[in-house]
Amino acid sequence: MTANGYMQLGLYLIALIGLAWPLGVYMARVYRDELPGFVRWLKPVENAFYRVCGVKPGDDMPWTRYAFAMIAFNLMGFLVVYALQRLQVWLPLNPEGLANTTTDLAFNTAVSFATNTNWQSYGGETTMSYLTQMAGLAVQNFVSAATGMAVLVALMRGFTRKEAGGVGNFWVDMVRSTLYILLPLSLVLSVALVSQGVVQTFSPYQKAQFVESVSYEQAKTGADGEPVVDAQGQPVMEQVAVTEQTIAVGPAASQIAIKQLGTNGGGFFNVNSAHPLENPTPLANFLEVLAILIIPAALCFTFGRFVGDMRQGGAILAAMTVVFTALLGVAAAAEQSGNPLFERLGLATEASDVQAGGNMEGKETRFGIANSALWATATTAASNGSVNAMHDSFTPIGGMVPMWLMQLGEVIFGGAGSGLYGMIVFALIGVFVAGLMIGRTPEYLGKKIESFEVKMAAVAILVPPLAVLAGTALAVSLEVGRAGIFNPGAHGFSEVLYAFSSAGNNNGSAFGGLAANTPFYNTMLGFAMLLSRYWLAIPVLAIAGSLAAKKIVPASAGTLPTHTPLFVLLLIGTVIVVGALTFVPALALGPVVEHLQMISVK
Repeated sequence: MTANGYMQLGLYLIALIGLAWPLGVYMARVYRDELPGFVRWLKPVENAFYRVCGVKPGDDMPWTRYAFAMIAFNLMGFLVVYALQRLQVWLPLNPEGLANTTTDLAFNTAVSFATNTNWQSYGGETTMSYLTQMAGLAVQNFVSAATGMAVLVALMRGFTRKEAGGVGNFWVDMVRSTLYILLPLSLVLSVALVSQGVVQTFSPYQKAQFVESVSYEQAKTGADGEPVVDAQGQPVMEQVAVTEQTIAVGPAASQIAIKQLGTNGGGFFNVNSAHPLENPTPLANFLEVLAILIIPAALCFTFGRFVGDMRQGGAILAAMTVVFTALLGVAAAAEQSGNPLFERLGLATEASDVQAGGNMEGKETRFGIANSALWATATTAASNGSVNAMHDSFTPIGGMVPMWLMQLGEVIFGGAGSGLYGMIVFALIGVFVAGLMIGRTPEYLGKKIESFEVKMAAVAILVPPLAVLAGTALAVSLEVGRAGIFNPGAHGFSEVLYAFSSAGNNNGSAFGGLAANTPFYNTMLGFAMLLSRYWLAIPVLAIAGSLAAKKIVPASAGTLPTHTPLFVLLLIGTVIVVGALTFVPALALGPVVEHLQMISVK
């Protein structure tokens, strides 16, 4: 990797932390209803929404009502997205006349976007109409992100309140997340992306005439759509001449902005952020990958401001950044080292005996290894899932980095809101373990961590791995699951493990090489997404309610400081050990074996 590559990675981290601080402070003011003057003019809009919808903003909900409101709202979003897909052929804004999706694909996609996963078993430009993309998928990009942020705010209130029966109002937290944070940021980013050439139009797909026609053979089909066969049962071929190319367009910039800012990741086009109309320039690439982590990083400062000690948020951000930077270095080094098989084939350079320029398979030459490794690490550190390179083409270790980042629980930055509340769950486990070591009831931010909180934290930590490992085991055990694997051996296993790691941790990225648009995978991955989203959010709300009802205990000589480098190391160790104990055996069957096979040729 060149000095320019290192400079770009360093600039990214500086910009991320530099912008996260003011954004985090701003978000804390929004949630505490201390609006800055430049957005105060939106307050009448917020109040009008409450009046129209019959919301009482002063209604303080206990955690059970808060959770019920969250689930009911997300269920309605699921039903709307499902209906749009099943009816889109009869609905407007479908200039290409795209057909309705199948029931299993509609279920999978509706679950995916409602849970902030954005796993896609389809090609956007050949499957979804403009209306479905905008009114269904883009809207869910906003509200699913706002849902995660609302749950986090409820948890933060649990730490700041004492002997309280409520954790806030779900509808108020949703509206403020969307109106004051996600919408303004998305508007600014979408305008910036349009300036770089990202498409935003309602026009039909464009036609480009070839200078010379291209001919090829394809199987002939009859009037019934079935292949025509000859007397021997072989398909009858016909010559086809192509004189023009269809260029898919649409209202993409508006969806791309919120897909990144809301850590959603679903691409408007099939190849996602490797598409030149989604990600056309180096500046667009930088803005999009920065947008992936900006809200998760900023929420750490929001947390610190909320609990009255910025050092608390800084400690969590430091833990996230250390793990992120270390794994980014591993991914970049693995891709730069290339594939030793090139030496055996006589394609390596004499000076280095490695693949010249590193492993560029599946990568855009305009982005190179540095930006491809950065994006792959950032998108899986966050629960984003958008890609600007094919992860399936990474080296075994380079591909294992994004896979393991997901398997850590999507807490290294993680999703908008969900990443930080997941990391706080690990912090509770960390202080619980530390308390056991010294024989003292653990405390975190002035609240005693007792059996109920630990049980709920255990549920939140164990459910996503259960969805991943059980789903993977079932897929490779059944013929219907193995039928979708195109690559045999360790890499094929890695593709299945990656798919369930992505769905089971609400990420959405994919290795590829797996035929996932089948009833089996659409259904299994859909249930994995549901389990991982709500069986983590509900225990977190239960923890919030329990903490809010407790007294605040003054710090004493036996209290573990949670803003020091020692606590940062404890938190990192808790996350890594849990991830290692859970997934190392499965990783040993996939990317580890594949890496050993690759280097054994020397």
